[in-house]
Amino acid sequence: METIAVIDFETTGLGPTSGGRATEIAAVLVRGGEVVDTYASLMNSGAWVPPYIQALTGITNEMLADAPDSTSVMRELARFTRGCPLVAHNAAFDRGFWQAEMQRAAVDADPSHDFACTVLLSRRLWPEAGSHSLGALVRFHGLNLAGRAHRAKADALVTAELLLKVRAEVASRFAMDLGDVAVDHALLAHLQRTPLRGLRRGLVDHVRARRAVGAAA
Repeated sequence: METIAVIDFETTGLGPTSGGRATEIAAVLVRGGEVVDTYASLMNSGAWVPPYIQALTGITNEMLADAPDSTSVMRELARFTRGCPLVAHNAAFDRGFWQAEMQRAAVDADPSHDFACTVLLSRRLWPEAGSHSLGALVRFHGLNLAGRAHRAKADALVTAELLLKVRAEVASRFAMDLGDVAVDHALLAHLQRTPLRGLRRGLVDHVRARRAVGAAA
């Protein structure tokens, strides 16, 4: 049974190519429709957190002074998520920090760590939501934000809840087309790249390709 790691970074506010560093990371493992494990840690990279980011996240420079170093955190995270495909809300942002911090920690890339994005998927499934920020989708779906927004564990947990809603929606809306094909990470990664008006066509093409591979094996 597939295990997906839902991740969330808190950062100094800048992109990794502009000197930004991660300040906190959380990963939530989802298997069989439920959360089965979690990992969360502050991380000290020596970076300075500006006041407006401290106000947004509640993560202060004093907190980071006592946090474990970023290298050890990323190595623990690599072990925790080994073999798991990844999901994040606005995955392009988290992917950038994931790759940059793993590289700084001298962690070899895991080929399983392909990203799916709940922003892109939500835009295709629920265009009527208007805004697809995490906060807006929490309100739109009535999700449970268990903790402060803009803290890694709370945001990762609610993104995991959103992921489960995405999977249930795809399974229900396209049940006849899916047949015995699971709504797994590979299907979601395909759908997030499919134009809204071609969503069913994209799903059908993916299912046919999967069946062709299975028949040829």
